[in-house]
Parts: sequence; C-alpha cells; structure tokens
Amino acid sequence: MIGISAHGVYIPRARLSKKAIAEANSWFDASLNSLAKGERAICNWDEDTITMAVEAAKNCLASRDAPSIKSLYLASTTFPFTDRQNSVVVGEALNLKSSIRAMDIGASQRAATSSLVSLLESGAEGDALLVSSEHRRSKAGSRSEMLWGDAAGALILSQKNVIAECVAIETLSVDFVDHYRGEESDFDYDWEERWIRDEGYLKTIPLAVEKLINRAKISVEQIKHFVLPSDQARTPGAVAKSIGIAQDAIVDNQIASVGVAGAAQPIVLLSKVLEVAGPGEYILLLGFGQGCDAVLFKTTKEIVQYKPSMGVEKAIANRREETNYNKFLSFNSLIEKDIGKRGEVDKQTYLSGYNRRKDLLTGFIGGKCRVCGTVQIPREKYCVNPECNALDSQDDYCFSDKLGTVATWTADRLTFDWNPPAYFGMVQFDGGGKIMMDFTEVEEGKIDTGSRISVHFRVRQFDSVRGFRKYFWKAVIKD
Repeated sequence: MIGISAHGVYIPRARLSKKAIAEANSWFDASLNSLAKGERAICNWDEDTITMAVEAAKNCLASRDAPSIKSLYLASTTFPFTDRQNSVVVGEALNLKSSIRAMDIGASQRAATSSLVSLLESGAEGDALLVSSEHRRSKAGSRSEMLWGDAAGALILSQKNVIAECVAIETLSVDFVDHYRGEESDFDYDWEERWIRDEGYLKTIPLAVEKLINRAKISVEQIKHFVLPSDQARTPGAVAKSIGIAQDAIVDNQIASVGVAGAAQPIVLLSKVLEVAGPGEYILLLGFGQGCDAVLFKTTKEIVQYKPSMGVEKAIANRREETNYNKFLSFNSLIEKDIGKRGEVDKQTYLSGYNRRKDLLTGFIGGKCRVCGTVQIPREKYCVNPECNALDSQDDYCFSDKLGTVATWTADRLTFDWNPPAYFGMVQFDGGGKIMMDFTEVEEGKIDTGSRISVHFRVRQFDSVRGFRKYFWKAVIKD
C-alpha cells in the first residue's frame, strides 16, 4: 500500500487586506470592490518559492520520526532560477542526503498533482518528499491580485505509516489554453472566466472522474471530500453538481483568507482535508491545467493518531495584518523605488566562496566537539572551548531546528534594507553556540534582549546585475 504518511504547509504570516487593494485601484476599476472581502497571504521581501518550500517541507518532516527520503520533487510555476535546480537548494537546506533524486516540475497548474501521480505510480523504494510552492506575480489592480495568494504544501509518500492510501489515478492531457505566460512575459494572460468554466473544467474533469470512479469501483456518493483548486468561486460547485458529488463535500479554496496558491493549491487543500478527515473516508483530489489529474485517496486508521506539525488551520491563524499596499507592490517589484546609494552597492556572490561554506550558508550546520561536547557555529578548525581547543574535532551539528535567545540587537536605519529598519544582533542557541544574525518580520517594540527566536531560511541579498540571489538563515521573534 502506497500513500501519504505525512503532510505540512507554510503560509506567509503577512496578510494583505483586499480592501486596501481595492481602495488603491478602484479609481480605475470600481468592480474590484466586489472582490474586496477578506485578505490574501503575501510573501515578505525575503521570501520566495524556495524559502516557502523549505518551510513547508520542514513542517512535514517534523511530523514523522526521521523518514528516509530518497526522492524530492519540487513543483512550481514560479521558480527563482530557470537554470539551476531549485529542488537541490531545498534539499540542501533540509540537510537531505546528496544521493536523493531531486527534480523540478513546472509549466502547469497541474505540476504538483502530476508530480504526485508520478511518485505514486512509480512506487519507488524509500520515502518520497513532494513539495509545491508558489509565489505568483500579477498586474497591479488586476482580478488575479485580489484572488491569488502565496503558500506552499508538502507530502511524504511512503508504504509505511500511511494515513491516506492511493486507491486510483486517472490523467487526461488536453491543450486547453485557459491562461498562459510566454517566455518574455512577467505576468499570466487569462481568458474569459465563463468560457474557461464551460469549455475547460466542465468538459475535461467529468471525463477523468468517470474513468476514475469506474476504475475504483465506487460510487460518487461515497466521496466525502472534493478538492478542486480554482480561483473561480462558483466553478467547484458547478463541477461537483455535474458529476453528482454532494455540495457539502466541496473543500473551500480559501479565497477570502489566503488566496489561491497556483500549483501549490492542491497540496495545501489536501493537507487541509487530512487535518479533519476520519478513517475510511474517500478524498477526490483534482488538478486542472492542460488537462486533468484525478487522484482518489482513502484514509486509514493511522490518521486518528497522526497530528501535523503545522496544519492549514494553525498556519492561517498565525497571521499579521498588512494594510500598506505600496509595500506589497515594492516587495513584488511592481514599482521601482529609489533605493539610494547604499542599496546600489554591488552584491556579487563569489561562487567559489559560497561552495566552500555551503554547509553553513544553506544547511546552517555548525560543529560539535568530539572531545568535550561543546557546540559552536560557525564550525572552525579548533574547538572554541578554551579548556579544550582540540584540532579537527568537529562533527556536523545542525542548528536549523534549534531555538535561541536574543543576546544583543540593533535597529539600523542607515544601512539599506527592503523593509527598514534593518534588525540584526547576536543569537545564543539553546544547548550552546552563538552567531550574529539578521532578524526578519520584526514588529516594532516586539524585540528585546531575552526574546525567544526560531530560525528560517530566507533570501539575504539580491544580485540584480547577475540574476542571483543569496540565501541564509534568519531569526524570527516567537510570539
């Protein structure tokens, strides 16, 4: 039996009020006021598809005891790099073994469900980690800006500790062009909503579901949860009706609380279902885009005992309201700001130096002395314990899952930062080890000596000249 053994999500903490979007743009398009209910999740300036993927994967892995990951698939249509394997960066940030099979899957809103189908059908030895993450950009004042949101989801697929087994799979490949983004375009081009619903969803999905139901030898009435990702609020209901699925089985797309997260939406919604589902319940998961993926799961008795480290409900509740629409535009490079002379300093990353300290920069690996047990970060040739000073005695010691305390801090308004002031200071980790770190997502008045922190993989610098971005770990103040 192969299926899902763990799941996790990540939703950025910042939530932009849709009312703020509408108020800023209604002078041009008053119809946006009809979409101005609720809020959407937005990335901080130092978050992107990779950093969200790391967060979702960490949450997923934390809910199971040391799974042996053999494959890592990363699905997205918004990879930061078009020619650098993004999944490998994620794998190294998670400190997975270099022997894993890593793969980027993109170019379709079905990227995640197609990856899921591939991993389920392959039944590869060992556990597989599927992560889908999306940070989509849209034109200012557009319908998409009101309906989309940033998020990531992750699944562990295994033959052990299965909480939802795969019952049947059906796939249709159809070049139905509901939207597209060309090579030189920054934004998607969408066609008319009703036409997409009638000619796309309603003609493709019922065919796939009919074949799936026949293969599984069940009735549509047995489907307890119906997952159809869409930014069209009424389309899941129309599709469910055409198939014969009960309306109360439809899983809400969270348009009013998070927004639709593109290719990541199927995994996020599936995680949402697995939080509340009981044993023996059928879940129909659909992916739509140049065809349709239909995957039928049945929950097992294992789901009763399983608790996710970070589920959708908790992630939604962990929010901070943002009403500054201009900040959102700036973070998404939708407006060009005068960053000043300090911001213009060349930030070239020397790849040879990066390669030498990749264990620290990406994996946040320090050292633990084999002689005296002292832990330190960064790891050096000599033990920092003055009573030891042993040479070449350091074993790898991971700090990415460690909590710590703010020892010193500074708020600097002179140095350049995309969200000033720039906060930085010394962090003392529980169990030993200290390092100077940047703090991110700091709310004024919420940081002090003694504040507790967790660490998170984030963008540290952008090299706009060469198209490179440098990642490192930052400290976030715990509430």
